[in-house]
Amino acid sequence: MSNVKNPVPGILLGSYPEKQVVEESFTQKLKHTLLAPYAFFAVNSARWYAPLIKEINAADSQLTGVTDDELRERVFALRAKLSMHGFTRLLKIEALAVVKQSCRRVLGVTPYDTQLLAACIILDGKLAEMATGEGKTLAAAIGVAAIALSGTPVHLITSNDYLVVRDAKKLQPLYAFLGLGVGTVTQEMDENQRRLAYACDITYCTAKELVFDYLRDIAIGGRKRSNLHSRVSQLSGLTYQPVLRGLCMAVIDEADSILIDEARVPLILSESVVDGKQLDYYHKARALAAAMVMPADYILDRHAMTVMLTDAGRQNLEQGAKSLGALWHNRMHREEAICQALAAQYLYRRDKHYLVRAGAVYIIDEITGRISPGRVWSRGLHQLIEIKEGCKPSGEMLTAAQITYQRFFPRYLKLGGMSGTLSESRAELYEVFGLMLTKVPLRQPSRRTILTTHIYRDQEAQWDAVVARVMLCHQQHRPVLIGTDSVADSEALSQRLSAANLAHVVLNARQDQHEAEIVARVGEMGQITVSTNMAGRGTDIPLGEGVEQLGGLHLIICQHNTSCRIDRQLLGRCARQGNPGSAETLISFDKPLIARLLHGLLHSWFKRLAGADGFCYPQWLVKLVVLLPQWLEEAHQRAQRREMKELDARLEREALTYND
Repeated sequence: MSNVKNPVPGILLGSYPEKQVVEESFTQKLKHTLLAPYAFFAVNSARWYAPLIKEINAADSQLTGVTDDELRERVFALRAKLSMHGFTRLLKIEALAVVKQSCRRVLGVTPYDTQLLAACIILDGKLAEMATGEGKTLAAAIGVAAIALSGTPVHLITSNDYLVVRDAKKLQPLYAFLGLGVGTVTQEMDENQRRLAYACDITYCTAKELVFDYLRDIAIGGRKRSNLHSRVSQLSGLTYQPVLRGLCMAVIDEADSILIDEARVPLILSESVVDGKQLDYYHKARALAAAMVMPADYILDRHAMTVMLTDAGRQNLEQGAKSLGALWHNRMHREEAICQALAAQYLYRRDKHYLVRAGAVYIIDEITGRISPGRVWSRGLHQLIEIKEGCKPSGEMLTAAQITYQRFFPRYLKLGGMSGTLSESRAELYEVFGLMLTKVPLRQPSRRTILTTHIYRDQEAQWDAVVARVMLCHQQHRPVLIGTDSVADSEALSQRLSAANLAHVVLNARQDQHEAEIVARVGEMGQITVSTNMAGRGTDIPLGEGVEQLGGLHLIICQHNTSCRIDRQLLGRCARQGNPGSAETLISFDKPLIARLLHGLLHSWFKRLAGADGFCYPQWLVKLVVLLPQWLEEAHQRAQRREMKELDARLEREALTYND
């Protein structure tokens, strides 16, 4: 964390403030190593905030008789004091009390103590673990509003464009009452619109849009320019005007999703270059790949999503490429092209890894279940998939700049965040980002009922069980939400439900434009909803009239994600805010992670144990079969993130050396 009280663009920090991240010294690395066990086992206690919350509530009660105009005058005076002194204890109490009072008057909502607690944690530059359904959106807004009152530009980073627009629109009246401007950055906006949004006191955006805007500022505006050089260039009209105002303060909603799940690949700013020869090269690669036979010529690794040629396959490829011209004489390039063509044909599946819409290929984000406009696969893979699907091939992407989340977010002068599932990754969050975790207690005791987990022989048996379970709940008029792994799975289950005459709604990447309407009806009596991970984060599901008396929303988990945290996020869709609800897991031995763990005879033996009612006893063994492959995959992904961070740092060092 920075020692600067209020990071603000200006004379002291320059027009583009950011923390200069340097390579850790031996002492710093030793400190992180020694503190890593503490970060893993220790979670800061929320009880230390109890006296502070009492003082905030007392200060809020003193504002009850104040008129709106008088309250605005106090806000104006408070902003001056915060700008001068920063967040002393007394000014923090006053700021949060003013924001709480404003919430009551403008939004008609009185923030709970747990929401004030989460806001205090964010102000302290920590991560707050707040259970789903406990009001994270308002808690984040309280913290962000208090920070913005000090004059610090704040980026509130959330999971997707839908939440960016929804939350900013919902909270704009509160910010306006406090004299704060709020902007939004979404994928379709142009450069000038983005610049205006970042000029506001508070900017709602996604991590990807923010990072790409930062990379454009670096690539076009120059990496190493002094403040004096920048100002002289601006006066002469010869410089690029940055989109951002620097990296002062960020508050990350769903912090584990952004800092952990989405941090496995670098973000690359690139430009498309259409080359006729390159496209011809891809067509020939597909033709050569079509002539190859598995396993004689190649082996598919479905876990790593890669292809490996055998010795025989290399020899056959060399013979087949002799008459294709000079481009095919380089063995390394030739074999990489064929491996990419084979991967595009046999590993990457439509409606699971990507969606075809209006003649274009869109990548489906495996974490959110949404399409990712503007994101493409590299090294020709995207173009090969476009050719496979009969789409017009896009140009080859040439890298202009790149960075990882692990190296971008530490550049903020101040950083905080929150999520409902942080505990599992607390050690990595501290090691990489220096962020400690504090757990926010539940406002009301949980009334969630977890039913027995069943593992079925195959997906057909799984769908039969799901349909039977849905039919039983539907007869009781209870709403049901079913979480599936992919677009293809959601549509396969939809066909089964239709065959059983069960009216339902599907929410996947095809229905992203109708997401708000679909989510609003999920908790209504008798409603059946089939969804991908789109229903897993950032969705508030209110219960319809009379549903609480029926037992609340019933959740059927058919997903088996690479991280148990993502499963826990889906679990949080039911029994929210003290309401009743129930959940059960119904999956099959065909799930890729389970099949890979229990391969061969062991896999066959377990499948034989699954009768008509699935494998469900003993439950400790069932849970082990479900969780063990996820733990192993999480360890594998941690290693990937560590290697990627080191590679990214090395590439930047080499680029700086070259530029110097």
